[in-house]
Amino acid sequence: MREIADEFATVADFLTIYIKEAHPEDEWQLGSNKSEDVCYTQPTDLAGRLAIARDFVQRFDYKIPIQVDRMDNTAMNAYSGWPERLYVIGADRHIAYKGGIGPFLFAPKEVHTWLTEHTP
Repeated sequence: MREIADEFATVADFLTIYIKEAHPEDEWQLGSNKSEDVCYTQPTDLAGRLAIARDFVQRFDYKIPIQVDRMDNTAMNAYSGWPERLYVIGADRHIAYKGGIGPFLFAPKEVHTWLTEHTP
């Protein structure tokens, strides 16, 4: 997504919302999490979510602004974001593009195509 964010930085704002852990080590851990050394327990409070988000930003030099969902999962529930999903919100504040639910339908190339077709 970083390349897309860089390419369209003059016409779009990008934001990541960190929601609950998809594969925490105390629930359903994946082997890829272990091999990539991204193993976290499911946070039980906002401080825990913030700590994971900060760690992610630092470890991966993540440049897209990131917000953290509340513990009642407001954003996750409103946007069906678990475990991951891409959206484009139009200037009118309505959903202009809604990607499929990840990981299998997580398609950044579709966002690139949409932005290419809908921005000057």
